[in-house]
Amino acid sequence: MEARMPNAAGNGEPSAKTAELRAQIEQLQLRVRQAEERRRALLHIMGDLHVSNRKLGDQRRAMLHILADYEDDRSRLARQTDRLDNSRRALLHILKDSHESNLRLGDSRKAMIHIMGDLRDAAQELRDKQEQLVQAGKLATLGELTTGVAHELNNPLNNIGLFVGNVLDQLELGEPDPERIKSDLGKAMEQLQKATQIIAHLRTFGRPAPGMLERVDLEDVIVRSLSLVQEQLRVRAIEVSLELHPRELYVLGNPIQLEQVFINLLTNARDALVDAEWRKVKIASTEEGDVVMVTVADTGPGIRAENAQRIFDPFFTTKEVGGGLGLGLSITYSIVKEHGGEIWVEGRPGFGAIFHVELPRAGEQAEGKGGE
Repeated sequence: MEARMPNAAGNGEPSAKTAELRAQIEQLQLRVRQAEERRRALLHIMGDLHVSNRKLGDQRRAMLHILADYEDDRSRLARQTDRLDNSRRALLHILKDSHESNLRLGDSRKAMIHIMGDLRDAAQELRDKQEQLVQAGKLATLGELTTGVAHELNNPLNNIGLFVGNVLDQLELGEPDPERIKSDLGKAMEQLQKATQIIAHLRTFGRPAPGMLERVDLEDVIVRSLSLVQEQLRVRAIEVSLELHPRELYVLGNPIQLEQVFINLLTNARDALVDAEWRKVKIASTEEGDVVMVTVADTGPGIRAENAQRIFDPFFTTKEVGGGLGLGLSITYSIVKEHGGEIWVEGRPGFGAIFHVELPRAGEQAEGKGGE
């Protein structure tokens, strides 16, 4: 309730002064309200500023983290750049070295081509020399076999003379018997064929062996080899026994060269039995899986251990000077190896030596392959 001041007249009406005061009070109240509103607005603004300050603080800290990460990334990038530069320089060196290596490799390849050409020429020359050596050994063997072969030829020639003489006698006496003449001439032809076969065998054996390999019956090879040395063994009272496999054994090889292998082994056994009391040579053949094995055993003095290691070396011999060049077994070893086989000896001092020859067995279709 507003106070009413008595006026000068004393009738209780507000005076002009009172009205002015009232107006001032209302104005003051309005200003107070406005100030309160401004205060409240300021408080809101201060709250917003506080929130903004917190956000700015968080953003500043986040920015500091970002700047730290950026600095770390920049440092890592700088280090990676250095490593990349080093790698690039290393790669350039490697490429340079690789180029130089390629150049050296090219030079080495050219040199290798020349060396391979020289090696081919040397290998061919060695092969030619080896073939000449084999042929020389074969001719030397033929020279040793001449006496025995002459005896084998002498028998059929004498028989031919006998049968032809019988025919001539009948004709001269004027009492020809056609059946007997036919029989004698037939027998003479048989002896002629035998002599022809012996000569053809000698000519074939003495001829250089062709380079073709064929499917060979090993028993035939052994029998033909034995036929050439049979007479020499007979005159020396050397008994020969054959224990060949009951079934045919085939190998892929050169029959003439294989024949030389067994002739060399037989002549070696012949020489080993010179002073032996019991003179016997045993030839046996068998098969073991994909391998054909032939053994040539004698009853001579055997081979001492120190000599067994060298028996296949060229020019090694235990014979006296002039008794041989020591090439037979070396040539035999080379031929067996060229046929993909193996050869070794059991020395057995005092009990006789046994030579073992192993050769790969030929399949049914193995025929006519070229030799190396």
